[in-house]
Amino acid sequence: MKAEIFSIGTELLMGELTDTNGSWIAAQLPSLGIQMQWLSIIGDDLEMLAEAFQRGLQRSDIIFTTGGLGPTQDDLTREAVARALGETPAVQQEVVENLEKYFLGRGMVMPPRNIKQAHLIPSARFIPNPNGTAPGWWSVQNGKIIVNMPGPPGEMHPMWENQIAPQLRQIVNDEVTITRNIKTLGMSEAAVDEVISEFFGKENPYLGIYSKADGIHLRVIARAEDEATARQMIRPVEDAIVDRLGSYIWGYDDETPEQSTGHALREHGLTVATMESCTGGFLANSITDVPHSSAYYKGGVVTHTDQLMLDNSVSAGTIQKYGAVSAETAEAMATAIRDKLGADFGIGITGEAGPDAPEGKPVGQVYIAIAGPGEVKGFEMRVPPRRIVIKRRASNTALTELRKMITELVGAGTINKSVE
Repeated sequence: MKAEIFSIGTELLMGELTDTNGSWIAAQLPSLGIQMQWLSIIGDDLEMLAEAFQRGLQRSDIIFTTGGLGPTQDDLTREAVARALGETPAVQQEVVENLEKYFLGRGMVMPPRNIKQAHLIPSARFIPNPNGTAPGWWSVQNGKIIVNMPGPPGEMHPMWENQIAPQLRQIVNDEVTITRNIKTLGMSEAAVDEVISEFFGKENPYLGIYSKADGIHLRVIARAEDEATARQMIRPVEDAIVDRLGSYIWGYDDETPEQSTGHALREHGLTVATMESCTGGFLANSITDVPHSSAYYKGGVVTHTDQLMLDNSVSAGTIQKYGAVSAETAEAMATAIRDKLGADFGIGITGEAGPDAPEGKPVGQVYIAIAGPGEVKGFEMRVPPRRIVIKRRASNTALTELRKMITELVGAGTINKSVE
């Protein structure tokens, strides 16, 4: 089954918003046996939208759209589908009543313009949206399918997962594609390539290698008649990669550094505290983005001045001798915050985020230290001199190195803690 995706909204064309929906939907399709062919961003123009639907129906089996289902004049997705299919929308009183209940539950009266969201054409059925006012449409004409979803990801994702994907699994019988992402840190792309070189160049399963902000990612892709068979094809390649790169692997699939490291901390009943300067709290924010992080995150401080470092037990002698941006100061920061907050691990990050470099270190120079039970490990990085890149890469490196350190200490028997 061939598919295409329309991300609808002039705000996307103008660069006011970034289209994340299109890539998210595209990532869901391979495991459903749906072949992605086109991804288009279309403005809020009825003629252009109707033309796009007509063209899409000629070349694709199914069209997925996000956006344009609101109650305002520039929300035109429904009208465009109706025009493309040659049908006339009509108000569905049951949906009007549901919308009125939605607003009433929030202490509001439904504005008259929201009646627009209760229109439906004969070829379509509503897709309920318990998270907003815009129900989706599932239209079928001459064997072709159009699935219209709301634009906000908080509404679109649950609609897809709870209603659309289950329906697609019932009607799609094509070959499925399964992917497995293996994420590494600590080896260059060339070094990883050399270690597993014999797996490249094969069509099924296919192995790709990608350089990312959090390390080198390996993606194994297999196509088969069913998911179980595809996963069996991936297994020997994955096992070989794990056998050769095991100590450098920090995560899989959609796992983030903060999720992977948080899981390791919780699994072994460990805690961490942070002291950071050039990352400006980015590391703490990443850690606390994970639910239940309070179980293992003791807290942290942002020390943008020498005085703040001194106030948090970093010695004046270390700063005076080596400078605030130095490996020695990063180690002192990690040790100080670990001891001050009573954590098992402390992370210290210091560096030059620019644009000035008062200590003469190049912008993008970063020092990271992790103080654990009985040892302190330091890491030095040179990052492209862009502030957000420095923050992200330094934080990702600190987290993935902490996870690696936990794995090594547990393997050596140094850490015996575990969750009851």
